[in-house]
Amino acid sequence: MNNKDHLVTEGFNKILAIKASMNLGLSKLLMESFPDIKPISRPVLEVAENINPFWIAGFTNAEGCFFVKISKDKTNIGYTVSLRFIITQHSRDAKLMNRLVTYFGCGSYKVRSTGTAGDFVVNKFTDINEKIIPVFKKFPIQGAKLLDYVDFCKIVELMKNKVHLTKEGLDKRGF
Repeated sequence: MNNKDHLVTEGFNKILAIKASMNLGLSKLLMESFPDIKPISRPVLEVAENINPFWIAGFTNAEGCFFVKISKDKTNIGYTVSLRFIITQHSRDAKLMNRLVTYFGCGSYKVRSTGTAGDFVVNKFTDINEKIIPVFKKFPIQGAKLLDYVDFCKIVELMKNKVHLTKEGLDKRGF
């Protein structure tokens, strides 16, 4: 674009070919309008055997989620609390996402039904408490996501103390 190549057909087609290889590719309208465009080939990137834990913290800050779900249930208080740690990435990064399963020693990776993204998910309480939280205590998350992590840890502590199992606990403790 700096060279004004996008103003001529050949340059514009090169841009379309690059876009076709990125994220979700070309929209339906662009595919119909430019049926001969082929995505550029991209090199296969190797995933390092050992993932740097500081990179994990940064990656989580960008792509991770500390999720708390409170749903109606047939328990004696009428609600249940569940936790989930999720990192989402394009499905082409499946190898990297599966490496997270190995790194943390828990969770699973599944491609979404759309096929364009996949999630590394940990929802087992003991894994969150004994594997996920210790990593981020040792290798802290920076930025706004740190606030979500701190709140998530508070809820883990409340759950360890069984506060979530009483209506009073849910009401008074900010669930």
